[in-house]
Amino acid sequence: MDAILLPLPENCFCGRFLRREKRFFIAFSREDKLLWAHTNNSGSMLGLLRPGSPILVSPAENPARRLPYTLELVCLAGANDSSFFAGSPDNAWVGVNTLVPNRILRSAFAAKLLPFARGYTHFAAEVQCGDSRFDALLTGDSLPPLWVECKNVTLVEDGVASFPDAVTVRGQKHVRAMTELVATGARAAFFYCVQRTDASCFAPADYIDPVYAGLFYEALSLGVEVWPFVVPADPTGFRFSRQLPVLPEF
Repeated sequence: MDAILLPLPENCFCGRFLRREKRFFIAFSREDKLLWAHTNNSGSMLGLLRPGSPILVSPAENPARRLPYTLELVCLAGANDSSFFAGSPDNAWVGVNTLVPNRILRSAFAAKLLPFARGYTHFAAEVQCGDSRFDALLTGDSLPPLWVECKNVTLVEDGVASFPDAVTVRGQKHVRAMTELVATGARAAFFYCVQRTDASCFAPADYIDPVYAGLFYEALSLGVEVWPFVVPADPTGFRFSRQLPVLPEF
């Protein structure tokens, strides 16, 4: 098994998902107590939030925060108490914290695990470019600037990892901006962080956001790079795994 690239926060614990409210509120139970967690994932998390499913939460860094926990992982339906609380590797955990892809990108860059970043020596996070802000800008001697935007992928249907899981106007804007960057001679790449292991390939979710899918394939044809990587998650942390092929447009 690959070494942990990014550990989870300390003192995480498991519970049972009950319901989602007001988009960012998660109700869950632990030892018959009703508790609340924050989720920073604004997507639908389609197919994941099923009542009774095991979840993993972390304590908030600020103990005075209104919601004292943060949702980190969701276990796909089917796990039983004896296995999921023990962190059995047989369970399929899915990472849903949208801050993780950026952290994985930085850690993978430092560990020289990114094939598209060979030769680049400097990593700058959250860099403004025009009216857009991108997750990273990589630079290196005699190399064109490499702009990278991270996307969190939690949706898999029939072995195809897909993004987005809800219509994303912001995501559409990012694709357009990346296409414009390539036209200037820069490199532009999307890093799709697939936080589950049951995918064999990647494609934009045209059945959810056809506008995003159309922009995606247009950008790909114009030189925008797409790098989907499986990032397995479990209660011990995140690992960096295999690259997924991108399905062609039909």
